Amino acid sequence: MRKLMLALAIATPLAMLPAMGIAKGCLKGAAVGGVVGHVAGHHAVVGAAAGCVIEHHREKMKDKAVAQQNRASQDKVAAGTAAPPRQ
Repeated sequence: MRKLMLALAIATPLAMLPAMGIAKGCLKGAAVGGVVGHVAGHHAVVGAAAGCVIEHHREKMKDKAVAQQNRASQDKVAAGTAAPPRQ
């Protein structure tokens, strides 16, 4: 039973890797989380998984903010050129 649980514990994250491969920030977060998890009690795998999730979330929020800023600047430029100045 112990070998089965170990095999499942190893196979599950490996099966999820292709989906997580395109996640921005995942590698950096996993590296930092793995080190912190190892230092905090030899839980490197749990730390790496948590670091990946957290850093992916941060990158997603950063991308969303940049897209919103770009959209606002495009709207400002479009509003400035749409109406010619009156004399």
